Amino acid sequence: MAADSSMEFLRSAKGVILDMCGVLYDSGEGGGQAIHGSVQAVKRLMDSGLLLRFCTNETQNTRERFVQKLRLMGFDISVSHVFSPAPAVVQILQKRHLRPHLLVHDDLIPEFDGVDTSSPNCVVIGDAAEKFSYQNLNEAFRVLIGLEKPVLFSLGRGRYYKETDGLKLDVGVFMKALEYACDVQAEVVGKPSAEFFKTVLNDMNLQPHEVVMVGDDLVNDVGGAQSCGMKGLQVRTGKYRPSDECDPTVRADAYVDDLSAAVDAILTNH
Repeated sequence: MAADSSMEFLRSAKGVILDMCGVLYDSGEGGGQAIHGSVQAVKRLMDSGLLLRFCTNETQNTRERFVQKLRLMGFDISVSHVFSPAPAVVQILQKRHLRPHLLVHDDLIPEFDGVDTSSPNCVVIGDAAEKFSYQNLNEAFRVLIGLEKPVLFSLGRGRYYKETDGLKLDVGVFMKALEYACDVQAEVVGKPSAEFFKTVLNDMNLQPHEVVMVGDDLVNDVGGAQSCGMKGLQVRTGKYRPSDECDPTVRADAYVDDLSAAVDAILTNH
């Protein structure tokens, strides 16, 4: 199979980072379902000799439970190869001696075992789903507004994501509400944060130009990766919308139908 001249930039690839929700699977009732062809596509990448890591803003489960869910779908994935915001923010909290008020999903709470949450001096929000009630948002607001120097951490800044029953509001919407109410700018931990991507690159021991990011989110996956010097492919699954291909601010290096097509392009041009 001849290389695609429009994707010659893939020839320098030594590693691949995959987004997960919307690329590997669609979330939903019962844990969601694998996107057609994605299980085999991941196996092909693993067998290719390219370094492979997974980068997600998933904050409704611990990494261990999240990976367990994906294994039930057929993916052979190691926890150590999955990078998510919660472990990263825990390191920041400990380093800066911060005590968080947590507005996160109940299933994520175990990630914060050992973190002091008494007398909070910051707020951490993740994708809390049904816990994003007025009462809970107002409680987070009161903590922030009562601090002399409010500190807000957001585990990602996505606007929405796709589940099997449709699109759902993501954490970025509620982050913006708290930013506006408290006149504070959140520190984003997760995609598209450059520091978050650099953590993954350091683990791979590769330079940005040697790595390709594959995601369904034009801004947080593709744009975030490009800002770090990586190439970004957008799949037409998950939260992808046709309008993404004429976005005035972010342009993917290539658009492909799904992860299988992305892997075809990467392996053909590699």
